[in-house]
Amino acid sequence: MTEKIRVLIVEDSLVVRELLRHIVGGDDRFEVVGAVESAEQCLEMLDSAAPDVISLDIRLPGMNGLDATLQIMNRRPTPIVVVAAQVDDDELNIAMNALRAGALSVVEKPVGVTNAAFDAVAARLCTQLAIMSQVKVVRQGANRGLRFGAAEVASPPARLAVSYAAVGIAASTGGPQALVQVLGGLGPDFPLPVLLVQHITSSFLDGFVSWLSTVTPLQACIASEDELPLAGRVYLAPADRHLALIHGRLSVSDAPPSFSQRPSGSVLFRSLAHDLGARGIGVVLTGMGGDGSDGLRDMHRAGAYTIAEDASTCVVYGMPDAAAKLGGVREMLPLPAIAPRLCDLAGGGRER
Repeated sequence: MTEKIRVLIVEDSLVVRELLRHIVGGDDRFEVVGAVESAEQCLEMLDSAAPDVISLDIRLPGMNGLDATLQIMNRRPTPIVVVAAQVDDDELNIAMNALRAGALSVVEKPVGVTNAAFDAVAARLCTQLAIMSQVKVVRQGANRGLRFGAAEVASPPARLAVSYAAVGIAASTGGPQALVQVLGGLGPDFPLPVLLVQHITSSFLDGFVSWLSTVTPLQACIASEDELPLAGRVYLAPADRHLALIHGRLSVSDAPPSFSQRPSGSVLFRSLAHDLGARGIGVVLTGMGGDGSDGLRDMHRAGAYTIAEDASTCVVYGMPDAAAKLGGVREMLPLPAIAPRLCDLAGGGRER
């Protein structure tokens, strides 16, 4: 008999807490090992309950969801799925910063069972809890990953002079915290546009874009059809739409999902391979599954510079590993070394 996934629910509203208990407890995959109203109660029972995954509210009495995430990841690292109502900018900001602090994903808070969207939201929550329970998270600390300095990374092979035109990035689970480090390291004068696919619940996309603009030096925005991408800006795929570059301009489409994803990193990378050839840069960051792998391979074959995040810093090594196995990765780098490499490449003057 398969062992059930142990879930700890943290939610201050009694009505919502019981609703979550009903949703999670009604799924044969799970065992609810606790349902508490505060982060303090969660921390008290963390060791005794030994959850495989935590469903965490953001707006809590006393310690909020961000501080709770920091405490959990420091005391007993456990996969955390943030459950947020998206009621205001403050709540979204806390949710995004919780992702930066180590939470794995953010999903919508279910509403009443009579709501038309209830079944879909409930199913999405259970799916995320099941998937994230399998992620092996590590203890988070203020200095996590800083030992991987760019100076410790081997220099790439000699290369011919190339004037790069754009950077494409794909990320999924663990992506928000990785993106803060990568984009934050590029600086406000980064000379290339960045086209980004981040797998995130569509209802939180606008908040995620606004948050990126506040925690990194680059301006982030939702891409528009036929828009000319500008240097130093980050363009994200719209909700449930693919992002591509066609004849130097942005294109969004509702073409079928790739690797069960829309937007898909593979769609973005394939377009960069076709449109830019050797003048493109592709980056695959932490994430579950194989999205981006075949597209990065196409970029590599077209002569582009392709990078994947090293397993040593990935929250989930799925996407980078898949890209490497397909032969699409020119350089595997730990997270803190990626931004310096991108700045080096974007600066030109090196040999390829």
